[in-house]
Amino acid sequence: MKAITYHAYGTSPELNLVDVPEPKVGPGEVLVRVKAAGVNPVDWKLAAGYLDPILEVRYPVIPGWDVAGVVEAVGPDTFDYAVGDEVYGYVRKEWVELGTYAELVTAPVRTLARKPRELTFEQAAGIPLAGLTAYQSLTRVKVRAGETVVIHSAAGGTGSLGVQIAVALGLRVIGTAGAHNHDYLRSLGAEPVLYGEGLADRIRELAPEGIDAGLDFYGDGVVEVLQSLVKERDRVVSIADYEAAAKGAHQLWVRPDTADLTFLAELADSGRLTVNVEHALPLEQAAKAWELSAAGRTRGKIVLTV
Repeated sequence: MKAITYHAYGTSPELNLVDVPEPKVGPGEVLVRVKAAGVNPVDWKLAAGYLDPILEVRYPVIPGWDVAGVVEAVGPDTFDYAVGDEVYGYVRKEWVELGTYAELVTAPVRTLARKPRELTFEQAAGIPLAGLTAYQSLTRVKVRAGETVVIHSAAGGTGSLGVQIAVALGLRVIGTAGAHNHDYLRSLGAEPVLYGEGLADRIRELAPEGIDAGLDFYGDGVVEVLQSLVKERDRVVSIADYEAAAKGAHQLWVRPDTADLTFLAELADSGRLTVNVEHALPLEQAAKAWELSAAGRTRGKIVLTV
C-alpha cells in the first residue's frame, strides 16, 4: 500500500510517499481503507521531536491519528463492525508508527465510531482529534447549560468545533479571533472578541459579571487572563500551555473515546455540528499540508484525501 513516512525527528522532516506492507489486523481491531485523514498541529510537532519525552516512536513513522474510511477487514473476535461499515476515529495507539496518512490503517475499535451520515469523508476526518479535544475540554470544566464560556482561538480547527459543541450544549460562547474571522464566529453562534493586548477588558465589556469557564486552544499566556475572569479559578482548561497545571488550571490531553465520538456524530447528523474544510489535499502533498498547518492561519480544518 502507499503511505507517507518519515525516518527521523526534525523541524522539517522529509515526508515521502512510498510503498509499505499492509498492516496486520489483530484481535479487537479493524482494517480501515482510508478515504481521508485529518491533519493536526500535533502531527508535525511530534515529527519535530517535541513529544519525545512522553511518546514511544518506532521508525519509519506513518504519521496521522485522524481517519474517516470504510472497514476493509476485521480481526479475530472483533464483532463491533462489519466489512463495508463507514467509520471515523482518533486512532492513537500504544506507540507512534502506523498512522492514518496511508491507504490502509489498522484501528483498535476503542478508537472508532460510526461516521456521521450527514458529513463527507473529508469533513468527518476533520472531527476526531479536534472535536474530542473540544468536547473533553468542556466536560473537564463541567459546563452547564446557560453558562458563559470563553474559547480562545475560536476560529481554528479545535475552536470552531468547540464553539458549535458549546452552543449545542446550551452555553453562551465568547470566542477570541482576529477581526477577519469575526463574521465566521458569528455564523457558528459565538460572540467574537479580538485577541491580543486588552483582551481581558474586552471580555469584561461583554460579560461584566464574569465568565463561568475558559478554554485555551492556543496558549500565548492566556491561561492567566482566563483565570482573572472566571468566577471559579479552577474552571480553566488548556491544551497549549504546558505549565497550565502548575498555574492551577486543567491541562488536557485528548483521549480516544467511542462514546464521545458517537455523541459528536449525533450532533453532526442533527445539523448542529459541521466542519469547514479549508484545504483538502491529496496524500502526496502531506508536506504542503504541514506547512499550511504550521502557518496557523487556517479557518477550520486541513485534510488529506486518499
